[in-house]
Amino acid sequence: MRNEVSAGGIVYKKGEGGLRIAFILDPFRKWTFAKGHLEEGETLAEAALRETQEEMGLKNLKVIAPLGKTDIWFRDRYKHKGVLVHKTIHHFLMRAPRDAKAHPQKAEKIRKVRWVPVSRAVSFCGYKNVLGVLQKALEILGYKIRSTKSEIQNKSKIKNSKRF
Repeated sequence: MRNEVSAGGIVYKKGEGGLRIAFILDPFRKWTFAKGHLEEGETLAEAALRETQEEMGLKNLKVIAPLGKTDIWFRDRYKHKGVLVHKTIHHFLMRAPRDAKAHPQKAEKIRKVRWVPVSRAVSFCGYKNVLGVLQKALEILGYKIRSTKSEIQNKSKIKNSKRF
């Protein structure tokens, strides 16, 4: 078994149509969030910022808050055929400038980047294991997921805040 640590970001921006969350289309054709391995000497937040900017082709992102971590288990099909890998991914909320335009990092097999309205973020997400950190990001931004459905509603007192 091999342990790995990665870090990545859930990116948002404010625009004319309201708040939007950035998703990448990964090599497995699922919509998710950018992430990658730490380089020597990097903190988790620094690695998350670098990897997110690289994979999404974004500049001038700002880390707002840590969101927690997720764990995944998989068999390495490339470097060490069949070795079981336990990967811990640390997620951070990041803000992009209003005029940010994303460009997928093709070398990392990122197929597309899409800005999704907050109201569609939960249903757009391709992996269930990241829904907890997405929910935390949305709560920080003043939204909550209704428990009976995957709908998102504004928390009015937070939504009107100039905090972000």
